Amino acid sequence: MPVATMNLWGRLGEEVFWHLFPLIPSLIAFVTFLTNRALQTTIAQLENLYKSKAGANFYSKKGQKKLKGQLFLDTFQEKVQHTFLDYISSGFELNFMVAVDFTASNGDPRTPQSLHYIDPSGRLNSYQQAILGVSEVLQFYDKDRRFPAWGFGAKMPQGPVSHCFNLNAITNDCEVVGFEGIMSAYSSTLYSVSLSGPTLFGPVINKAAEIASHSAQYGNNRYFVLLIITDGVITDEQETKDSIVRASDLPLSILIVGVGNADFTQMRTLDADLGKRLQSSTGRVATRDIVQFVPMREVQGGQVTVVQSLLEELPGQFLEYMRTRGIKPQPPQHASAPPAYPPPPQL
Repeated sequence: MPVATMNLWGRLGEEVFWHLFPLIPSLIAFVTFLTNRALQTTIAQLENLYKSKAGANFYSKKGQKKLKGQLFLDTFQEKVQHTFLDYISSGFELNFMVAVDFTASNGDPRTPQSLHYIDPSGRLNSYQQAILGVSEVLQFYDKDRRFPAWGFGAKMPQGPVSHCFNLNAITNDCEVVGFEGIMSAYSSTLYSVSLSGPTLFGPVINKAAEIASHSAQYGNNRYFVLLIITDGVITDEQETKDSIVRASDLPLSILIVGVGNADFTQMRTLDADLGKRLQSSTGRVATRDIVQFVPMREVQGGQVTVVQSLLEELPGQFLEYMRTRGIKPQPPQHASAPPAYPPPPQL
């Protein structure tokens, strides 16, 4: 979409400027009129004003002939603002990753009261709902449909508590195929580990950031989305903030779903929706907001679904990363040319 940028200057003195000032919002509305057709016409009018060096006349009231001021365009530049769809249609991918909370606060998965309870009737628990809902959407933006899947907060068989372990224990590979692979690996892991704690986000965020960083070294057409599903309050708040601040420079967004009835007030500090960006322990400020947190209980039963709430900010986060780095959509690739993927990092 073309966007006009310009420098505006009133040339009839300070008194006229203060008469003109209340009209500035009207001018802005005129320039940024919502429909594409009106926008195209407006840009053409602005360009004509610039080329002709003629001023736009302003009057205090409609119908009056007394001139209150003129507005001249000193510079005019038209730029193309690429959309999220422009990037996706040109071959950019959203690569999905998921991390599941296996801490003891979820309850014994063998009992119906547990947030991890697998209902024999097929009714999905909160973790399964979040996994299925998000992965079903994002899988269409991922060519190979191979998703890294981790767990955290569980005690390994004959081992210590791990805060980042592969759900796919069969092949010892972090990747599974499709959302079906995530669901299967999640169910089997429930009965092979012991729920423990504490709740730490730092290790899984660092692992996701490692993958995103490695990929960015080999190209810029992949953007990563990490889904974290948890039932409780994190105990490594500052370490998590440090990890998020470091990851804000990478092609990565983090979606966090809160399940159960815990007090998630602390989680909201990770989501910079109030305009205050996260700050690390060293004083470094995040370059952009990459976190979206949604408590499942607050959206269940409403008109907006959990998935819609989670993905609401993703296109904007994607575009901010691409635009600030000057990354533009790629020309369409030949249909027979296979995509070039970088070698995976050692996990």
